[in-house]
Amino acid sequence: MPGEPPDHALGRSRGGLSTKVHALSDLTCTPVLALLTAGQSGDNPMLATLVQALAEGGNDQGFRLLADKAYSHPSTRRFLRGRKIKHTIPERRDQIAHRRAKGSKGGRPPGFDSDTYKQRNTIERSFSRVKQWRGLATRYDKYAVTYLGGILLGMVILTHQANH
Repeated sequence: MPGEPPDHALGRSRGGLSTKVHALSDLTCTPVLALLTAGQSGDNPMLATLVQALAEGGNDQGFRLLADKAYSHPSTRRFLRGRKIKHTIPERRDQIAHRRAKGSKGGRPPGFDSDTYKQRNTIERSFSRVKQWRGLATRYDKYAVTYLGGILLGMVILTHQANH
């Protein structure tokens, strides 16, 4: 099938075979963009792909990225600074310890606004809304492109419901 990844976006994770949905959503919990990878893949490597896809659609200006500690990597922060994207991402404990161990050469800690970060749950609520459809929550589809089509259809329906 054209555009189908060889692994059908299925991979081994702790729960068995699974697919990971990487998504961006807005403050109304409406999903904006989604991509699939195999279940064992990490979240952080997909962020650049999501942001670039958002930019291709012309929607990458004037937003703040709220992300959890999985995205707290120096390369991610450099990427976001390079694109002039404001972000609120907490620093991981090991990164804090590493920076402090360097002393004055460790640099200053990245800015973090805890009040803004409280809004990060919008992506979790967005996923909960999409996964109300059993077929999407359990992935009955054999092909990744079919499953992604279902995810995108769910996103369109949720966007339409949010705008009315």
